[in-house]
Amino acid sequence: MKRFVENDAEIDTFWRSIILLGNNVASYKFALAKTLINLDKSSSSISLDELALPFAKQVCEHLKSNPKQITSSSSQFINYCSQFNDSVINEAKLKEQTVKLGFNNVIDAFHNVRKSEVPRFFDDNRHINRSIELTDNFYNLMDKDKYNNLEHEIESRWRLWETAISVKINPNLLQIENDIESGSLYLIQDNKKRIDVTSSKDSLNGYQKGKCFYCRRNISIHSGNEDTCDVDHFFPHLLKHHDFEAIDKVWNLVLSCKDCNRGVSGKFERIPDISYLEQLYDRNNYLIESHHPLRETIINQTGKTSQDRISFLQAFYDLASSKIPSKSKWIPKQMFGDKL
Repeated sequence: MKRFVENDAEIDTFWRSIILLGNNVASYKFALAKTLINLDKSSSSISLDELALPFAKQVCEHLKSNPKQITSSSSQFINYCSQFNDSVINEAKLKEQTVKLGFNNVIDAFHNVRKSEVPRFFDDNRHINRSIELTDNFYNLMDKDKYNNLEHEIESRWRLWETAISVKINPNLLQIENDIESGSLYLIQDNKKRIDVTSSKDSLNGYQKGKCFYCRRNISIHSGNEDTCDVDHFFPHLLKHHDFEAIDKVWNLVLSCKDCNRGVSGKFERIPDISYLEQLYDRNNYLIESHHPLRETIINQTGKTSQDRISFLQAFYDLASSKIPSKSKWIPKQMFGDKL
Protein backbone atom coordinates (compact mmCIF):
# COMPACT_ATOMS: atom_id res chain seq x y z
CA MET A 1 0.00 0.00 0.00
CA LYS A 2 2.88 2.36 0.77
CA ARG A 3 3.94 2.55 -2.89
CA PHE A 4 0.33 2.98 -4.04
CA VAL A 5 -0.10 6.17 -1.99
CA GLU A 6 3.50 7.36 -2.41
CA ASN A 7 3.67 10.82 -4.03
CA ASP A 8 -0.13 10.79 -4.32
CA ALA A 9 -1.54 11.12 -0.82
CA GLU A 10 -4.92 12.31 -2.11
CA ILE A 11 -8.09 11.35 -0.30
CA ASP A 12 -9.41 9.31 -3.24
CA THR A 13 -6.14 7.31 -3.30
CA PHE A 14 -6.64 6.35 0.36
CA TRP A 15 -10.24 5.34 -0.40
CA ARG A 16 -9.07 3.24 -3.33
CA SER A 17 -6.49 1.53 -1.13
CA ILE A 18 -9.36 0.35 1.12
CA ILE A 19 -11.31 -1.04 -1.81
CA LEU A 20 -8.49 -2.37 -3.99
CA LEU A 21 -5.73 -3.53 -1.65
CA GLY A 22 -7.44 -4.99 1.41
CA ASN A 23 -7.04 -8.63 2.48
CA ASN A 24 -10.79 -9.20 2.58
CA VAL A 25 -12.25 -12.22 4.36
CA ALA A 26 -15.81 -11.14 3.54
CA SER A 27 -17.57 -8.81 1.14
CA TYR A 28 -18.76 -6.45 3.87
CA LYS A 29 -16.31 -3.62 3.14
CA PHE A 30 -17.54 -3.49 -0.45
CA ALA A 31 -21.16 -3.50 0.71
CA LEU A 32 -20.56 -0.75 3.25
CA ALA A 33 -18.63 1.38 0.76
CA LYS A 34 -21.41 1.16 -1.85
CA THR A 35 -24.01 1.88 0.82
CA LEU A 36 -22.21 5.02 1.99
CA ILE A 37 -21.84 6.33 -1.56
CA ASN A 38 -25.55 5.87 -2.30
CA LEU A 39 -27.05 7.06 0.98
CA ASP A 40 -28.69 10.45 1.50
CA LYS A 41 -25.76 12.34 2.99
CA SER A 42 -27.58 15.54 3.97
CA SER A 43 -26.87 14.59 7.58
CA SER A 44 -23.39 13.44 8.56
CA SER A 45 -24.77 11.27 11.35
CA ILE A 46 -26.09 7.93 10.07
CA SER A 47 -27.70 5.47 12.46
CA LEU A 48 -27.23 1.73 12.18
CA ASP A 49 -30.98 1.51 11.54
CA GLU A 50 -30.53 3.71 8.46
CA LEU A 51 -27.52 1.72 7.27
CA ALA A 52 -28.91 -1.74 7.87
CA LEU A 53 -31.27 -2.43 4.96
CA PRO A 54 -29.24 -0.76 2.18
CA PHE A 55 -26.12 -2.56 3.45
CA ALA A 56 -27.83 -5.96 3.72
CA LYS A 57 -29.48 -5.63 0.31
CA GLN A 58 -26.08 -5.04 -1.31
CA VAL A 59 -25.00 -8.42 0.07
CA CYS A 60 -28.33 -10.02 -0.85
CA GLU A 61 -27.98 -8.89 -4.45
CA HIS A 62 -24.53 -10.45 -4.80
CA LEU A 63 -25.68 -13.68 -3.16
CA LYS A 64 -28.13 -14.14 -6.03
CA SER A 65 -25.28 -14.61 -8.51
CA ASN A 66 -22.53 -15.86 -6.19
CA PRO A 67 -23.33 -17.63 -2.90
CA LYS A 68 -19.72 -17.29 -1.74
CA GLN A 69 -19.50 -13.95 0.11
CA ILE A 70 -17.22 -14.96 2.97
CA THR A 71 -14.07 -17.07 3.18
CA SER A 72 -15.16 -18.94 6.32
CA SER A 73 -17.49 -21.90 6.09
CA SER A 74 -20.53 -20.20 7.62
CA SER A 75 -21.96 -16.87 8.79
CA GLN A 76 -25.18 -16.11 10.64
CA PHE A 77 -25.54 -12.80 8.84
CA ILE A 78 -25.06 -14.38 5.40
CA ASN A 79 -27.65 -17.01 6.35
CA TYR A 80 -30.20 -14.29 7.11
CA CYS A 81 -29.45 -12.57 3.79
CA SER A 82 -29.99 -15.87 1.98
CA GLN A 83 -33.23 -16.41 3.87
CA PHE A 84 -34.43 -12.97 2.78
CA ASN A 85 -33.66 -13.83 -0.85
CA ASP A 86 -35.69 -17.02 -0.42
CA SER A 87 -38.60 -15.08 1.15
CA VAL A 88 -38.19 -16.97 4.43
CA ILE A 89 -37.83 -13.69 6.38
CA ASN A 90 -39.13 -10.18 5.67
CA GLU A 91 -37.40 -6.79 5.55
CA ALA A 92 -38.08 -6.07 9.21
CA LYS A 93 -36.34 -9.29 10.29
CA LEU A 94 -33.45 -8.69 7.89
CA LYS A 95 -33.00 -5.16 9.28
CA GLU A 96 -33.13 -6.40 12.88
CA GLN A 97 -30.49 -9.08 12.28
CA THR A 98 -28.27 -6.74 10.24
CA VAL A 99 -28.19 -4.21 13.09
CA LYS A 100 -27.40 -7.08 15.46
CA LEU A 101 -24.83 -8.99 13.34
CA GLY A 102 -23.91 -7.20 10.12
CA PHE A 103 -21.67 -4.46 11.46
CA ASN A 104 -19.80 -6.36 14.18
CA ASN A 105 -16.45 -6.30 12.35
CA VAL A 106 -16.72 -4.15 9.24
CA ILE A 107 -17.03 -0.77 10.97
CA ASP A 108 -13.96 -1.50 13.10
CA ALA A 109 -11.95 -2.87 10.16
CA PHE A 110 -13.03 -0.54 7.36
CA HIS A 111 -10.05 1.84 7.55
CA ASN A 112 -7.44 -0.86 8.16
CA VAL A 113 -5.35 -1.71 5.08
CA ARG A 114 -2.37 -4.04 5.39
CA LYS A 115 -1.99 -3.42 9.15
CA SER A 116 -2.11 0.36 8.71
CA GLU A 117 -4.99 2.77 9.18
CA VAL A 118 -5.82 5.24 6.41
CA PRO A 119 -7.48 8.63 7.04
CA ARG A 120 -11.01 8.04 8.31
CA PHE A 121 -14.10 8.50 6.15
CA PHE A 122 -16.40 8.04 9.14
CA ASP A 123 -16.09 7.95 12.92
CA ASP A 124 -17.56 5.12 14.97
CA ASN A 125 -20.20 6.45 17.39
CA ARG A 126 -21.88 3.12 18.14
CA HIS A 127 -20.94 3.41 21.80
CA ILE A 128 -22.71 6.79 22.00
CA ASN A 129 -25.86 6.53 19.88
CA ARG A 130 -25.50 3.47 17.60
CA SER A 131 -24.39 5.50 14.61
CA ILE A 132 -21.45 6.52 12.46
CA GLU A 133 -20.44 10.09 11.65
CA LEU A 134 -19.27 10.93 8.13
CA THR A 135 -16.08 12.99 8.17
CA ASP A 136 -14.89 15.85 5.98
CA ASN A 137 -12.72 13.30 4.18
CA PHE A 138 -15.83 11.54 2.94
CA TYR A 139 -17.47 14.72 1.67
CA ASN A 140 -14.22 15.77 -0.02
CA LEU A 141 -14.12 12.34 -1.66
CA MET A 142 -17.63 12.79 -3.05
CA ASP A 143 -16.68 16.23 -4.40
CA LYS A 144 -13.69 14.72 -6.24
CA ASP A 145 -15.70 11.85 -7.75
CA LYS A 146 -17.27 14.02 -10.44
CA TYR A 147 -17.50 11.11 -12.90
CA ASN A 148 -19.06 8.71 -10.34
CA ASN A 149 -16.29 6.20 -11.06
CA LEU A 150 -15.87 5.00 -7.47
CA GLU A 151 -19.08 2.97 -7.28
CA HIS A 152 -18.15 1.09 -10.45
CA GLU A 153 -14.67 0.40 -9.09
CA ILE A 154 -16.16 -1.07 -5.90
CA GLU A 155 -18.53 -3.30 -7.86
CA SER A 156 -15.75 -4.49 -10.15
CA ARG A 157 -13.38 -5.30 -7.29
CA TRP A 158 -16.23 -7.09 -5.47
CA ARG A 159 -16.92 -9.30 -8.49
CA LEU A 160 -13.24 -10.11 -8.92
CA TRP A 161 -12.89 -10.92 -5.21
CA GLU A 162 -15.93 -13.20 -5.04
CA THR A 163 -14.76 -14.96 -8.20
CA ALA A 164 -11.34 -15.52 -6.61
CA ILE A 165 -12.76 -17.24 -3.53
CA SER A 166 -15.36 -19.31 -5.37
CA VAL A 167 -13.74 -20.73 -8.51
CA LYS A 168 -12.11 -24.13 -8.21
CA ILE A 169 -9.12 -23.63 -10.48
CA ASN A 170 -5.48 -24.26 -9.68
CA PRO A 171 -4.00 -20.73 -9.17
CA ASN A 172 -1.10 -21.65 -11.45
CA LEU A 173 -3.59 -22.21 -14.27
CA LEU A 174 -5.94 -19.31 -13.59
CA GLN A 175 -6.19 -16.80 -16.43
CA ILE A 176 -8.48 -13.81 -16.69
CA GLU A 177 -8.94 -13.06 -20.38
CA ASN A 178 -9.95 -9.86 -22.13
CA ASP A 179 -12.78 -9.68 -24.66
CA ILE A 180 -11.90 -6.68 -26.84
CA GLU A 181 -15.30 -6.45 -28.54
CA SER A 182 -17.41 -6.47 -25.37
CA GLY A 183 -14.86 -4.71 -23.17
CA SER A 184 -15.20 -7.36 -20.49
CA LEU A 185 -12.93 -9.64 -18.50
CA TYR A 186 -13.80 -13.32 -18.22
CA LEU A 187 -12.35 -16.66 -17.20
CA ILE A 188 -12.78 -20.19 -18.49
CA GLN A 189 -13.45 -22.90 -15.91
CA ASP A 190 -12.15 -26.46 -16.15
CA ASN A 191 -15.41 -27.51 -17.80
CA LYS A 192 -14.73 -24.89 -20.52
CA LYS A 193 -17.62 -22.78 -19.26
CA ARG A 194 -17.05 -19.03 -19.70
CA ILE A 195 -17.70 -16.81 -16.66
CA ASP A 196 -18.03 -13.09 -17.35
CA VAL A 197 -16.51 -11.30 -14.36
CA THR A 198 -16.50 -7.53 -14.86
CA SER A 199 -15.81 -4.62 -17.20
CA SER A 200 -12.17 -4.11 -18.11
CA LYS A 201 -12.52 -0.33 -17.66
CA ASP A 202 -14.12 -0.67 -14.23
CA SER A 203 -11.46 -3.11 -13.06
CA LEU A 204 -8.43 -1.11 -14.23
CA ASN A 205 -9.50 2.45 -13.42
CA GLY A 206 -8.84 2.41 -9.68
CA TYR A 207 -5.29 1.15 -10.09
CA GLN A 208 -4.62 4.18 -12.33
CA LYS A 209 -6.34 6.38 -9.73
CA GLY A 210 -8.96 7.57 -12.20
CA LYS A 211 -6.43 9.15 -14.54
CA CYS A 212 -5.08 8.57 -18.04
CA PHE A 213 -2.12 6.17 -17.89
CA TYR A 214 -0.01 8.52 -20.00
CA CYS A 215 -0.83 12.20 -19.41
CA ARG A 216 -2.61 11.79 -16.00
CA ARG A 217 -5.69 13.74 -17.07
CA ASN A 218 -8.87 12.78 -15.20
CA ILE A 219 -10.91 10.22 -17.12
CA SER A 220 -14.42 8.77 -17.00
CA ILE A 221 -15.25 5.08 -17.37
CA HIS A 222 -18.84 5.84 -18.40
CA SER A 223 -19.68 5.78 -22.08
CA GLY A 224 -20.95 8.99 -23.61
CA ASN A 225 -19.02 11.44 -21.42
CA GLU A 226 -16.70 13.98 -22.96
CA ASP A 227 -13.76 12.45 -21.09
CA THR A 228 -14.71 8.78 -21.54
CA CYS A 229 -11.50 6.75 -21.69
CA ASP A 230 -10.29 4.15 -24.17
CA VAL A 231 -8.81 0.75 -23.35
CA ASP A 232 -5.36 0.98 -24.92
CA HIS A 233 -2.72 -1.64 -25.68
CA PHE A 234 0.51 -0.36 -24.13
CA PHE A 235 2.39 -2.39 -26.74
CA PRO A 236 0.39 -1.69 -29.92
CA HIS A 237 -2.11 -4.18 -31.26
CA LEU A 238 -0.23 -3.97 -34.55
CA LEU A 239 2.34 -6.36 -33.02
CA LYS A 240 -0.20 -9.16 -33.25
CA HIS A 241 0.70 -9.31 -36.96
CA HIS A 242 4.25 -10.16 -35.84
CA ASP A 243 3.06 -13.16 -33.79
CA PHE A 244 2.95 -11.30 -30.47
CA GLU A 245 0.12 -13.40 -29.05
CA ALA A 246 0.28 -11.83 -25.57
CA ILE A 247 -0.81 -8.40 -26.83
CA ASP A 248 -4.44 -8.76 -25.69
CA LYS A 249 -3.56 -9.97 -22.18
CA VAL A 250 -4.53 -7.94 -19.12
CA TRP A 251 -0.93 -6.98 -18.27
CA ASN A 252 -0.73 -4.98 -21.54
CA LEU A 253 -4.03 -3.10 -21.15
CA VAL A 254 -4.17 0.45 -19.79
CA LEU A 255 -6.80 3.19 -19.76
CA SER A 256 -6.02 6.22 -21.87
CA CYS A 257 -7.75 9.51 -22.60
CA LYS A 258 -8.91 9.90 -26.19
CA ASP A 259 -6.26 12.51 -26.99
CA CYS A 260 -3.40 10.24 -25.95
CA ASN A 261 -4.83 7.19 -27.66
CA ARG A 262 -6.10 8.62 -30.94
CA GLY A 263 -5.94 12.42 -30.89
CA VAL A 264 -3.91 14.69 -33.19
CA SER A 265 -0.68 13.87 -31.32
CA GLY A 266 -1.91 10.49 -30.10
CA LYS A 267 -0.05 7.25 -29.64
CA PHE A 268 -1.95 5.13 -32.20
CA GLU A 269 0.37 2.23 -33.18
CA ARG A 270 3.53 3.64 -31.63
CA ILE A 271 5.47 2.32 -28.66
CA PRO A 272 5.56 4.61 -25.59
CA ASP A 273 8.79 6.06 -24.29
CA ILE A 274 10.71 3.61 -22.10
CA SER A 275 10.04 5.78 -19.05
CA TYR A 276 6.49 4.41 -19.13
CA LEU A 277 7.72 0.83 -18.83
CA GLU A 278 8.38 1.28 -15.11
CA GLN A 279 4.89 2.72 -14.76
CA LEU A 280 3.42 -0.38 -16.43
CA TYR A 281 5.45 -2.53 -14.04
CA ASP A 282 4.08 -0.57 -11.05
CA ARG A 283 0.49 -0.77 -12.28
CA ASN A 284 0.80 -4.53 -12.76
CA ASN A 285 2.25 -4.85 -9.26
CA TYR A 286 -0.77 -2.99 -7.86
CA LEU A 287 -2.94 -5.63 -9.51
CA ILE A 288 -0.79 -8.35 -7.95
CA GLU A 289 -1.11 -6.76 -4.50
CA SER A 290 -4.87 -6.87 -4.88
CA HIS A 291 -5.92 -10.39 -3.98
CA HIS A 292 -8.25 -11.43 -6.77
CA PRO A 293 -7.91 -13.41 -10.03
CA LEU A 294 -5.94 -10.63 -11.73
CA ARG A 295 -3.13 -11.29 -9.25
CA GLU A 296 -2.69 -14.87 -10.42
CA THR A 297 -3.27 -13.86 -14.03
CA ILE A 298 -0.51 -11.22 -14.05
CA ILE A 299 1.91 -13.55 -12.25
CA ASN A 300 1.19 -16.40 -14.66
CA GLN A 301 1.59 -14.11 -17.67
CA THR A 302 4.65 -12.06 -16.69
CA GLY A 303 6.59 -13.90 -13.98
CA LYS A 304 6.50 -15.06 -10.36
CA THR A 305 9.10 -12.65 -8.96
CA SER A 306 9.70 -8.92 -9.35
CA GLN A 307 12.90 -9.59 -11.26
CA ASP A 308 11.10 -12.03 -13.57
CA ARG A 309 8.50 -9.37 -14.36
CA ILE A 310 11.10 -6.65 -14.95
CA SER A 311 12.99 -8.95 -17.33
CA PHE A 312 9.77 -9.94 -19.11
CA LEU A 313 8.75 -6.33 -19.79
CA GLN A 314 12.23 -5.24 -20.85
CA ALA A 315 12.59 -8.17 -23.25
CA PHE A 316 9.13 -7.47 -24.67
CA TYR A 317 10.00 -3.79 -25.10
CA ASP A 318 13.25 -4.57 -26.91
CA LEU A 319 11.62 -7.09 -29.23
CA ALA A 320 8.64 -4.83 -29.95
CA SER A 321 11.02 -1.96 -30.76
CA SER A 322 12.79 -4.14 -33.30
CA LYS A 323 9.47 -4.86 -35.03
CA ILE A 324 8.24 -1.24 -34.98
CA PRO A 325 11.44 0.80 -35.33
CA SER A 326 11.32 4.56 -34.90
CA LYS A 327 13.74 7.38 -34.22
CA SER A 328 11.88 8.36 -31.08
CA LYS A 329 9.25 6.74 -28.90
CA TRP A 330 5.88 8.35 -28.21
CA ILE A 331 5.24 10.71 -25.28
CA PRO A 332 2.14 12.81 -24.53
CA LYS A 333 2.10 16.35 -25.82
CA GLN A 334 1.01 17.65 -22.40
CA MET A 335 1.13 16.28 -18.84
CA PHE A 336 -1.60 16.95 -16.25
CA GLY A 337 0.15 15.43 -13.24
CA ASP A 338 2.97 13.22 -12.05
CA LYS A 339 3.31 9.72 -13.43
CA LEU A 340 1.58 6.82 -11.68
